Amino acid sequence: MRAVKIPREKTVELHDVPIPEPEKGWVRVRMKASALCRSDLFRYHGDKVFDDTGDESYITPGHEPCGIVEKLGENVSKVKEGDRVAIYLALGCGVCEHCLSGNTVLCSKFKCIGFALDGAHADYIVVPEECCLPLPDEMDYITGALSTDVGGTLYTACKRIGITAARTVAVFGVGPMGMGGVLMAKAFGAKVIAVDVNEERLALAEELGADHTVNSAQTDAAGKIKQLTKGVGADAAIVCSGVNAAYNGALDCTKKGGSVACIAETHNITIDPSRQLINKRLNVMGCWYFNNCDWKELTQFILEKKIPLSRISTRTYDLEEAEEAFRRFDSGMEQKVVFVWQ
Repeated sequence: MRAVKIPREKTVELHDVPIPEPEKGWVRVRMKASALCRSDLFRYHGDKVFDDTGDESYITPGHEPCGIVEKLGENVSKVKEGDRVAIYLALGCGVCEHCLSGNTVLCSKFKCIGFALDGAHADYIVVPEECCLPLPDEMDYITGALSTDVGGTLYTACKRIGITAARTVAVFGVGPMGMGGVLMAKAFGAKVIAVDVNEERLALAEELGADHTVNSAQTDAAGKIKQLTKGVGADAAIVCSGVNAAYNGALDCTKKGGSVACIAETHNITIDPSRQLINKRLNVMGCWYFNNCDWKELTQFILEKKIPLSRISTRTYDLEEAEEAFRRFDSGMEQKVVFVWQ
């Protein structure tokens, strides 16, 4: 079978490798859609996302997939051959409080497909049956793939910061995750302000429902948002860009007692905790992925609200075009890039 490998910095290769066999409790899934993620670009640039994954150079990337269950290992009982599934990216110990509550990403023994073990930018993947999430019949594969990392993360963030029709939400950074934030917040009924430095992204955010857009390269975003909210500030903000300006803009624009969801990965920002957090009594939380117990609720929400998640995908590729797909995604020329199989 074909599998993408990143053996060294800015090098994407397509290798011919054996089709994997599922072990006890695992299944083999034939891929139908696998989305590229900004996390994949960490590997593309020679950086690591997780400190304990060892040598990733021959690990197949890809952690936002959908496909069809093709073969079962021994003692598999929760899925059957032919099932359409999305795949939950996390493997855990299965017995700790986090795994038992559905928050496997918090397990101390957490492993992520595409980093610690082979991921989904390949013709087939093997995963534990617990990672298989049933895909509704009405949902296409691209939407299913985007419903995991993008949809699941932003749906969970909106719930955690209490988004309702009575609230105004500022989304900082409208790349793929931020665009998902615009879609989800609008589906919850909120007034949405999209903030970015890219006019094309802001135009798409407006098409997808943003009530206002702010180019933070041309104006003070926090000041503009306070103007749009009659001096009060946004009820909540979602940070989907890891730059210093985005984090500070979100903290500055959010009203006293408001909430900020931090999604963008970053290792080096500077904030003023007293002025921006403590004295405003802000509720600031890290939002990483979703609880796998919420999958049915999440997919029903997407279908019932007719959320056009597939609009975030601006380009699809065959696996043979992997090098170009990574290059264009890295350049910022595309929003979400998805590998698809016929």
